[in-house]
Amino acid sequence: MADGAVDGLYGRLKAFEGRPTGGSGVGKDLVNEPMIRHWCEAMGDTSPAYRGPDAIAPPTMLQAWTMGGLSGQTDRSGAHEELFGLLDAAGFTSVVATDCEQEYVRELRPGDRITYDAVIETVSARKTTKLGTGHFITTRMDIRAGGELAGTHRFRILKYAPARAEPKRLRPRPVINRDNAGFWDAVAARRLLIQRCTGCGELRFPWLPGCNGCGSPRWDTVEAEGAGTVFSYVVMHHPPFPAFTEGGGAGPYAVGLIELAEGVRMISNVVGVPYDKVRVGMPVRLEFLRVDDELVLPVFRGCEGG
Repeated sequence: MADGAVDGLYGRLKAFEGRPTGGSGVGKDLVNEPMIRHWCEAMGDTSPAYRGPDAIAPPTMLQAWTMGGLSGQTDRSGAHEELFGLLDAAGFTSVVATDCEQEYVRELRPGDRITYDAVIETVSARKTTKLGTGHFITTRMDIRAGGELAGTHRFRILKYAPARAEPKRLRPRPVINRDNAGFWDAVAARRLLIQRCTGCGELRFPWLPGCNGCGSPRWDTVEAEGAGTVFSYVVMHHPPFPAFTEGGGAGPYAVGLIELAEGVRMISNVVGVPYDKVRVGMPVRLEFLRVDDELVLPVFRGCEGG
């Protein structure tokens, strides 16, 4: 929406401030003991002030006496519908309640007849939120008992255009080639395989096409038992990357150089303990993390007390 159109729309929205949302309303029920009792039971409020011959209604029930129930409210004015229609036409088609504020002036007691008036108090300038861009609308309701002001209830909503859903962030895919495909096939089956040279018996990781010790291209594999220790580690703070969900969201998270019981070392995430509790020498245990529908990764769960 162009800036001029935005400014023009906001001027039209501001014109609704101070307009009533309906005529004077009357509560469908008198303030009454059964409703007070139900409220207190639901809230777990056992205050003696809400029981007995001198009982008062809990102040936070203020709005309850004005609600329309399942049959709804029939006293809304055209101003309310006009305002919502204007916002709908501008693309702000969704609505969410954000908060309410109450001010208490007079205690309410069983038998009080409630009346109320409501106005559109404020319409905000355009705001951008995580849900989307829109306008906050605050409605003020003045609630009276016996003609005296009993309290004020402000109810705020956001009328907004939903933000576009961001594409799902995926973990980077491992580079799989003919030299390491067997390793990743095993990980998908939740097995951690270590190469072993059949010439000299040396274990090696990561997988390589030949032995660094004797140069032999022949090898087989042994399955890692799963025990290890943290040989060294770093804590990643920046840049944040939401696809890495271990360790408290997009970061910080610990990346460890893990020494397996078999003697080889590999890099992986250390999970299961706060990032600031990871220590060199900490015992860890192999786990397999399903990151998404296509990817399984080996990770290591730390033992904080180990």
